[in-house]
Amino acid sequence: MTTIAISALPVATVINAADVMPIVQSGITKQLTKTLLFTSPTMVTPALGTVASGVISACTSTGMVMVAPVLGTVASGVISACTSTGMVMVTPVIGAATGTSLAVTAAVTSSGVAGIGYATGAGGTVTQATSRTTGVTLNKTTGAITLFSAAGSATAATFTVTNSTVAATDVIILNQKSGTDLYDLMVTAVAAGSFNVTFRTTGGTTTETPVFNFAVIKGVAA
Repeated sequence: MTTIAISALPVATVINAADVMPIVQSGITKQLTKTLLFTSPTMVTPALGTVASGVISACTSTGMVMVAPVLGTVASGVISACTSTGMVMVTPVIGAATGTSLAVTAAVTSSGVAGIGYATGAGGTVTQATSRTTGVTLNKTTGAITLFSAAGSATAATFTVTNSTVAATDVIILNQKSGTDLYDLMVTAVAAGSFNVTFRTTGGTTTETPVFNFAVIKGVAA
């Protein structure tokens, strides 16, 4: 193969299908064609810069680093072990996903039978120790409170739930899980780290240990 000085090479303005680039690998001269370069190339652990637009369909990627890509429709595939910043995905089909946070500017909805709510591990249980006005501590966003064993009363009583997950702007959902008597339940005095539960029966006087469920809905003032 004749050696050609770099300065003597012609300047290519268009890459034609018939164009080839000679390369030497292990002493053997090979040809690198336009097809190998630009048609269905296989990239192993590529590090991509900014991807302005495009369609990734039925793809599998490992070790891909994408910085501020804007993707079109992702029909299917697996994106694994990747880091992305500023990614915008339009109508992606996502399977099981995990993460530490999700911020959206529109509604979060579910059309499945599972609905939207807390997953296993978010909740806990606690039982009153001394009386039905004894405070309890449960630092979970959802859970069940078992009341002290006593007779029901139509006279309202109140106890405090100390809970580090609660902010003053949050909303507490409360309902009766079990018990023979029917209870009226109210949440009062929501503060940073606690809320009060006020309750009374509709007239029942059964001695029992009813259970109240609660869930913390995160809220903001503005």
